[in-house]
Amino acid sequence: MKLSGTVLITGASAGIGQACARAFAAAGARLILTARRFERIERLAAELREEHGTECHLLELDVRDRESVFAAVGGLPAEWAEIGVLVNNAGLGRGVDKLHAGDPDGWDEMVDTNVKGLLYVSRAVTPGMVQRGRGHVINLGSVAGHEVYPGGAVYCATKHAVGAITKGMRMDLLGTGVRVSTVDPGMVETEFSVVRFGGDAERAANVYRDMTPLTAADIADTVVWVATRPPHVNIDEIIIKPTDQASATLVHRPGAKA
Repeated sequence: MKLSGTVLITGASAGIGQACARAFAAAGARLILTARRFERIERLAAELREEHGTECHLLELDVRDRESVFAAVGGLPAEWAEIGVLVNNAGLGRGVDKLHAGDPDGWDEMVDTNVKGLLYVSRAVTPGMVQRGRGHVINLGSVAGHEVYPGGAVYCATKHAVGAITKGMRMDLLGTGVRVSTVDPGMVETEFSVVRFGGDAERAANVYRDMTPLTAADIADTVVWVATRPPHVNIDEIIIKPTDQASATLVHRPGAKA
């Protein structure tokens, strides 16, 4: 199904956010792309214009900065102000230390990005949706929002919070015509693990060793499917894992040597 209208994607410079931009562009949407790494979304926008003729509006934005979020959304040109779909994708994990040995700076970064950033962007965008009587908020959660695992207490807490916020937002927006969904992936091979392990690419690669993880495109395909259901249909929640993963910690590695 083709999708007209404007889609705002946070964290569009890499991974799932970038894949969502590509998938929505292919579906015919115009895009507001936000990221801290502005040069990356500049390159992405140029590619999307070349491939699909996609109109893009770019915002250099750190979702942790509340004032900047409200200024950026409030300052959108009139032709970009009517956002039909918001994809709250910006997020990260930092470290896998046990809580008693954890890094408080990493905790702050996860809470500020994964929880507060999502809240700020949602608060800035949803009033316009309510006023127009239509719109769709799609939050990127995680299987970590349904389970907890050793070394993941704070990250899992942030993703549990995303789940709770999504459910509460759906209740608060009931009757407005605005839909609210969450897409919760399992193991997806992106920059996520490299960031989590402080740039250690070898350690990150071992997370996906001897198994077939999901790709960012798999998740983007799901997000676009959620966004293109008929207006009377709301997909509340999707949990999507690779076939080789049964839970956050139970993974089949068929490529491993006996």
